[in-house]
Amino acid sequence: MKHQARKRFGQNFLQDAQLIERIVQCVAPQAGQALVEIGPGLGAITLPLLEQTNALEVVEIDRDLIAKLERRELQGLTIHSTDALSIDWGEFAKGRQLRIVGNLPYNIGTPLLIKLLESHQHIQDIHVMLQKEVVDRLIATVGNRSYGRLSVLMQSCFDIDALMSVPPEAFDPAPKVQSAVVKLTPKKDALDVQRTTALSQVTRIAFANKRKTLRNNFKNKLTEQQLEANGINPQARAETLDLAQFLVLSNLLSL
Repeated sequence: MKHQARKRFGQNFLQDAQLIERIVQCVAPQAGQALVEIGPGLGAITLPLLEQTNALEVVEIDRDLIAKLERRELQGLTIHSTDALSIDWGEFAKGRQLRIVGNLPYNIGTPLLIKLLESHQHIQDIHVMLQKEVVDRLIATVGNRSYGRLSVLMQSCFDIDALMSVPPEAFDPAPKVQSAVVKLTPKKDALDVQRTTALSQVTRIAFANKRKTLRNNFKNKLTEQQLEANGINPQARAETLDLAQFLVLSNLLSL
């Protein structure tokens, strides 16, 4: 019996064999690695990943899909029946360096990336399918219309590479938007947890109202004099600041 895709779980199942092969080639899994797939769905990526490695963990929230996977009795597959957003990824890692893979539902893509950011020190790399609009935001730089809080946060800890575009017809059911696969690799000089938390707070304030100046958004938190003394124009807007300037703001708020 065919599985009916569920809107509440944002299910769009990848069915393009060539794209699946390209994704698996990009991941290049090897035996002994801590490989974790988020949202295995009907197993389109799961099966070819298992063919190349001796163990794979999957995180799935849909019990019907879990039952389908269990019936296959796949050797080396461990199923975690839970919401990926509820996982403490640092604890999940158990001292391992995780390799995260997944065709992420559009409704959890951004919050899941933010959650993985918090545990970046436990991650070797991430290969995920996202809405192309989100990938554009991930790789955007100052001056680009897609540049925003997500760009700053993720680029503070990851090197980010857009790998391939994916058309709607590659899925069943076909979504109404374009998709893309992206690779995120933790930087050697990535921020520690404390500085990441501070950056998250300062970007939330700075981008709270993109039309307002920094002076207005940081009202009652930082004075114009403090901003100017640290080389930041109080009349500027958040989207004109680069990562280094946001780190300056983070340090000021932490004083």
